[in-house]
Amino acid sequence: MTGRDGGAELTPIAGAPVVILVRPQLADNIGACARAMANGGLFHLRLVAPRDGWPQEKAWRNASGADRILGAATVFASVADAVADLHRVFATCPRPRHIVKPVLTARGAAVELREIGARGLRAGVLFGPERAGLDNDDMAQADALVRYPLNPAFMSLNLAQAVMVLAYEWWTAGDGTPPRELMTNETQVATKAELENFLTHLVDQLDACGFLRNLPKRPGMVRNIRHFFQRGEVTEQELRTLHGIVTELAVGRRQMGRLEDAE
Repeated sequence: MTGRDGGAELTPIAGAPVVILVRPQLADNIGACARAMANGGLFHLRLVAPRDGWPQEKAWRNASGADRILGAATVFASVADAVADLHRVFATCPRPRHIVKPVLTARGAAVELREIGARGLRAGVLFGPERAGLDNDDMAQADALVRYPLNPAFMSLNLAQAVMVLAYEWWTAGDGTPPRELMTNETQVATKAELENFLTHLVDQLDACGFLRNLPKRPGMVRNIRHFFQRGEVTEQELRTLHGIVTELAVGRRQMGRLEDAE
């Protein structure tokens, strides 16, 4: 059995752009690109004049299960052939010079690629050879260029990283995951009533142990305690734990004979 016989159950997503690797040099890199594509929901892979021919077993070994992408990859002799059936073509380019074309960030390109796909049109993105990148003739086939806004002192990416950045941006452009959420696992965020019940318990015990004995300052101290617990989303499990802590502190005082005489 070879790596081509298994892999993840990957299928094309409607409207996804085609990834076109122009004159890729190493099969390992092609496999790593397929892995990056799978992470971002991309499936269609085209190879233009791969240096060592195709297929290459090393690609499957480096794809980490993205076998179906490699199995469905197609090979073309030229960039013109590879883009002939597409409606829009973007080309990645780290430093565009002497070219008059729109230049997009990866995020901007992802938004446009989503819009193009939503209109039923087919789009593709060119990625150049590992060592030199796309040449001027390659970029002449593109409608727009894509340049990643990275650290200007060091903008070096390998081929799979370049594909990963675009795949990630394309995926997140259509993803509804909130930018921030609270992971509660098997519990859930406590209601205000549950929180108030705990705060009443806590303040009662703080009164009993004498922590709030300074009567002029007591209202402000109680407010500060409330603000502390109201700042975030306390879960039911956390409140149960805090209830237990406060109860055990009271039991401990009682066992050590440190309760006030009035009790």
